[in-house]
Amino acid sequence: MPSSASPVQHAIRLLALMRQAGGPAGAPGDPQNAVLAVRSELRLQALDFWLRNPDYLAAELLTEVEAGRLDASYVDVASALLDDPEPSLRHYPMPRWLYGAYEPLDDAFAHLEAYGLAAMRRMPGGHRNQFFLLPAGVAAGDDLEAADSALSWYPRQVKLVLLVARDHSGAQLKARQYQQASYAETELGTHIGPIGDRVRSRLKERTAS
Repeated sequence: MPSSASPVQHAIRLLALMRQAGGPAGAPGDPQNAVLAVRSELRLQALDFWLRNPDYLAAELLTEVEAGRLDASYVDVASALLDDPEPSLRHYPMPRWLYGAYEPLDDAFAHLEAYGLAAMRRMPGGHRNQFFLLPAGVAAGDDLEAADSALSWYPRQVKLVLLVARDHSGAQLKARQYQQASYAETELGTHIGPIGDRVRSRLKERTAS
């Protein structure tokens, strides 16, 4: 399992996430030609965690099914996230810091900015960033989804991530992720460990019941 993703891989994930998770831009101070905006880095980091950790995403799908918010057919989707080779090839753990899973976005986002796909604004005080997709970035995100290649995996997976994230804020998503013991008990600065075996046990219990 790779210990980290390259900045280009990270940039592709961010592009796919922003294309589907972004809201309308156009507020005062937004870049003039921005189309979509993600105004919470905390939410973006939480979504990225599920995108790059299919086992945690599978656990959330099971929880949503058990709560009656998703159809039972998503149990098979959760199982596929654990067993299909494609998600596992894109499993990149994240380190845990004080406020949960976090990896700096600067290097990855620099690739999007260099190609005129996106822009970032640092808010006053330097403690909050907002992220914007420009017209070329929206088109590139659409191209990812339409691609007849492995790249189309990213927007497909983002749809699952947003299905479980619903409209929850970044803080709410982090709180949900902390409910997983492996996540909560990870030492600061070290990678958050997998939970695939635990999710498989939940799947077996459903089959047996």
